[in-house]
Amino acid sequence: MKCVIPFCVVVLAISSLWAQNESTPEPALSGETDRMSTPPPVSGLAYPVLVGDQERSNYLRGGLAFTSAYTDNALGGVMDHPISDISYSVAPYVALDETTTRLHCLLTYAPGFTFYQRTSARNEADQNASIEVEYRLSPHVTFSAVDGFQKSSNVFNQPDLAGAGAVSGGIDSANFSVIAPIADRLSNTGTVGIADQLSFNSMVGASGTFSNLHYPDPSQVPGLYDAGSQSGLAFYSLRFARGQYVGATYQYQRLLSYPTSGNNETQTHAMLFFYTIQPDPRFSLSFFGGPQYSDTVSAPEFHVVPSHSWQPAGGASFNWQSRLSNFALGYTHIVAGGSGLVGAVQMDSATASFRQQIARRFSAGVAGGYTQNNVIGGFIAAIASGHSISAGAYLQRQFGEHLNAQAGYTRLHQSYSNITVFATTPDTNREYVSLAYQFSRPLGR
Repeated sequence: MKCVIPFCVVVLAISSLWAQNESTPEPALSGETDRMSTPPPVSGLAYPVLVGDQERSNYLRGGLAFTSAYTDNALGGVMDHPISDISYSVAPYVALDETTTRLHCLLTYAPGFTFYQRTSARNEADQNASIEVEYRLSPHVTFSAVDGFQKSSNVFNQPDLAGAGAVSGGIDSANFSVIAPIADRLSNTGTVGIADQLSFNSMVGASGTFSNLHYPDPSQVPGLYDAGSQSGLAFYSLRFARGQYVGATYQYQRLLSYPTSGNNETQTHAMLFFYTIQPDPRFSLSFFGGPQYSDTVSAPEFHVVPSHSWQPAGGASFNWQSRLSNFALGYTHIVAGGSGLVGAVQMDSATASFRQQIARRFSAGVAGGYTQNNVIGGFIAAIASGHSISAGAYLQRQFGEHLNAQAGYTRLHQSYSNITVFATTPDTNREYVSLAYQFSRPLGR
């Protein structure tokens, strides 16, 4: 993460000089409308959660948010009964969103500080940083990179509460469905890709994705473990009609979890086929499916015979935006990382989000998800498998140009009866109110 932000700054500087020295824009294949989109199943990006007229580029944004929240499960499974508490958070943030002829770069940094009334030992300082880069190397070759880092002991302390519940249409999405609500946690996920439009209606591309999950204090999360993953993907896409794409992709994954000794490792190979309807940037419908092979080796302490199997993999996603509404829905059935469980999982995951601009200064949103995680490997599956359910809703009111207030509710239910951190307190309810000051300044002339 340390080398990514300087890289983006260098690219911004080079791109700005390039734009100043060019007397005419670089030509596209035969016009900007002829450039193919990278279909959601292979793009590695989440669908946007803001309504259409709230998205802007070439802006410097910043702000400060004050949040007070009540939770009925502040310590999780380290106690034999739920402990409630009230917290107070201060969260500044700054974001740079710049678009040039070749480059789109979005940088966000959001530290945070949280204080608890009763459990002051859990007072925390958060770090949230992300970068998204898309750079046109030539009229038909595009490089993209996305990276997000989070250091927090409260999974609810996101840089943008309204942005929670994003839905991904991708095959290569990391699994973060197992949630220890109040525990020291470091996570980092990144994707790098390149796409080449070979002709008017064909495109090839490749991408690599990694994710890391680390719990600095294992005593806060009994039954959960550190995890990591690396994966690679190559695809071919054919546009056979306006906004309609078919294609094939090969995916490789290396999924790791780190119990008390050794590690559990699963490697997968998948050949997946996809179909996408995307007539314009505000509507997308995708399907993917195909065979997936997995090879699992467990740590010696589990005495499990290595397993090898073929499984069907597939999924679908949908995104629709209008000037006042945004709706996204996704479903995935695939072998994925265990999100802190003892090994990789056969994951069935469904997620949805909806946001509505009710009036000029009043909006509301809901988001939810269900994930079934079946751990791969002998008796481990019987003792560690389970499911997670999350749901949330919020109301937001704008006061003037810079000030807004938000109130919301989130509920988590995690049914993993043999994992200590969830066994006695599987449910978490949280209510919050937030007051935020935000500013936005256009960049350039």
